[in-house]
Amino acid sequence: MKRVPRMICSLLVPFFVLSLAALAFAETWDMPTPYPDATFHTVNIIQFAEDVKQATGGKLEIKVHSAGSLFKHPEIKNAVRGGQVPIGEFFVSLLSNENAVFGADSQPFLATNYDDAAKLWAAQKPIIAPLLERQKLMALFSVPWPPQGLYTKKEINTVDDLKGIKFRTYNATLEKFANTAGAAPTQVEVPDIPQAFSTGRVEAMITSPSTGANSKAWDFVEYFTDIQAWVPKNIVVVNKSAFDKLDKDVQTAVLEAAKTAEMRGWEMSKKETAEKIAIMKENGMNIVTPNAELMDGLKKVGDSMLADWKEAAGKDGEALLQGYMK
Repeated sequence: MKRVPRMICSLLVPFFVLSLAALAFAETWDMPTPYPDATFHTVNIIQFAEDVKQATGGKLEIKVHSAGSLFKHPEIKNAVRGGQVPIGEFFVSLLSNENAVFGADSQPFLATNYDDAAKLWAAQKPIIAPLLERQKLMALFSVPWPPQGLYTKKEINTVDDLKGIKFRTYNATLEKFANTAGAAPTQVEVPDIPQAFSTGRVEAMITSPSTGANSKAWDFVEYFTDIQAWVPKNIVVVNKSAFDKLDKDVQTAVLEAAKTAEMRGWEMSKKETAEKIAIMKENGMNIVTPNAELMDGLKKVGDSMLADWKEAAGKDGEALLQGYMK
């Protein structure tokens, strides 16, 4: 076997030393997310991860685990809090059982368009930030879903038409909505929606056009009624201890990438609404504009729920609403 010339060896040694040093300082973060790769939230997060990698020169790499493959949706927050993973995404109002202010953006007919949703987030963020901090979590960014619509197997003309229907829920607020409307709530996560409908576990749901189109809702329901009930958000949080251990330049890169991801995500959400409704229509779903009687009935449900929410949210809720109404 030929020997490598001494001069070449002397040139290669520093290269290998530098490479090993770079590897020693590089870090990989596993990031669980609840939704499939095709969902625009996940597309945005994958781009966020790429932005972080590029901005840090590979010093921090975020490996995205989508569709609940690493942790199921209800487990993600505690996985980040407990340090099992340093970063994760989940639905903000999933935490409304901990404190009612987390569920502000899922209050029916409080904020039903993007401008109002942005105002609500501006009022909500400074209130939930210290609540998350107590759990050693820090919010990086939040992105809304499109306004929520009603999916059913039969046409819905009044609130009474919802009575007794098996209704898909995913948080305490939606469970309360189903109960107030007289429906029968059943907890179902996004990946399980098609099977839940096909087996008869659920017969109706309120969710975004994104989830409807990505779940191929036309395979199991016939009607999408565009009630624009609320504009809920996902949030990306990081374990504060994990973040504090990063070099200052890496921290700055993460925060800048998060700011970009939030702006990009809001624009993606706006485009998503019309595109996904069009896809559902192309696949044979009936896209229905709700009549006045249905909307009046739904808003009464919303008013009742908001009154209860104000009581549960206390001073934090009062401050949030005052900030939102300014």
